[in-house]
Amino acid sequence: MLDQKTIDIIKSTVPVLEKHGETITTRFYQLMFGNHPELLNIFNHANQKQGRQQKALAGTVYAAAMYIDNLAAILPVVKQIAHKHRSLGIKPEHYPIVGKHLLMAIKDVLGDAATDEIIDAWAQAYNLIADAFISVEAEMYDEAAHQQGGWSGFRNFVVDRKVIESDVITSFYLKPEDQREIAGFIPGQYISIKLEIDGEKFTHIRQYSLSDAPGKDYYRISVKKEAGTANPDGMVSNYLHDKVSEGDILKVSAPAGDFILDTQKTTPVVLLSGGVGLTPMMSMLKTVVEAQPGRQVTFVHAAANSNVHALGDEVKGLSNLDYVKSYVFYDTPTEEDRLNNRFDVEGYVTREWLKENVLIEEADFYFCGPVPFMKAINRSLKELGVNESRIHFEFFGPMGNLEE
Repeated sequence: MLDQKTIDIIKSTVPVLEKHGETITTRFYQLMFGNHPELLNIFNHANQKQGRQQKALAGTVYAAAMYIDNLAAILPVVKQIAHKHRSLGIKPEHYPIVGKHLLMAIKDVLGDAATDEIIDAWAQAYNLIADAFISVEAEMYDEAAHQQGGWSGFRNFVVDRKVIESDVITSFYLKPEDQREIAGFIPGQYISIKLEIDGEKFTHIRQYSLSDAPGKDYYRISVKKEAGTANPDGMVSNYLHDKVSEGDILKVSAPAGDFILDTQKTTPVVLLSGGVGLTPMMSMLKTVVEAQPGRQVTFVHAAANSNVHALGDEVKGLSNLDYVKSYVFYDTPTEEDRLNNRFDVEGYVTREWLKENVLIEEADFYFCGPVPFMKAINRSLKELGVNESRIHFEFFGPMGNLEE
């Protein structure tokens, strides 16, 4: 535990972190990767290049300072990050490296304002926070390895099937190379894929939501091909689309993630997705149908048009059940879309539409998609009086803030 003086010093740095947090975390990554380039085998290069990781870390450091005397308040955030860490393979030995370079960055950015007293207080605080992460992650590593069908690290999976779902999304059906049992998962969770790409110095790891219900002898991921290969983000998705074929081997982590469907509830559920954000929603929809028949579920998907709309036939096949409703929104439908009635609403999902077409009172709402889509949905739900306890969402990549 920290003494009161240390806590007071940490809390006194909150305004500084609010102002300089991203500058500090940007410098932190520069220093750490400069001294430990091998860590680039773990960290997402695209998130680094686009500044998303720096922003997310700054938010976490700020929250840690705010709640340093009550870390239980940020335990949900710790667990969410810990899921990512476990799926990436971050271990206890990495934490001293991170701590060292975080303190170096604070000193570097703040200069003389970062007194020895402040640096010492943050060193103590970091060790306390690191211990919390290590403890939570140790349990997750143990559970992943020892659950039925589980494993530690990365396991070889064969691409059993590769199915083109739209112009931009392709599904990969993955079966274990050793033909042994695979771990179950909770709908909404993801797996990590570890790739060694020719010509690339470092490995690339990406998380992909599982897009089918659990209980199968395979995992399915449905991957959007990001435009262009010049950036790290597009490099992995383009490699999967263009270079990976049926019969190839991919290294896969055990499922992880805390954005999950609560199957203990029987109240209505509303699943809202934009673009490739439909992948965890597909798992949730199919799970309700298979494991909770009769539970009211509304599936709302927004896409540009049918050219990029994936897995629509799967949803349509389930929509004939009396407890399943589905709606498709296209914001730029083609003439063929209009002629063939391929969508229900032209435009975007609005608060007014939700109010008129969705059970607001009792439902739990799950949503995922591009950040502007998620901000609009989150704002609409709050304006409609939906309690935060019934609002659940997932960012693809580092955590963001829907309130900005």
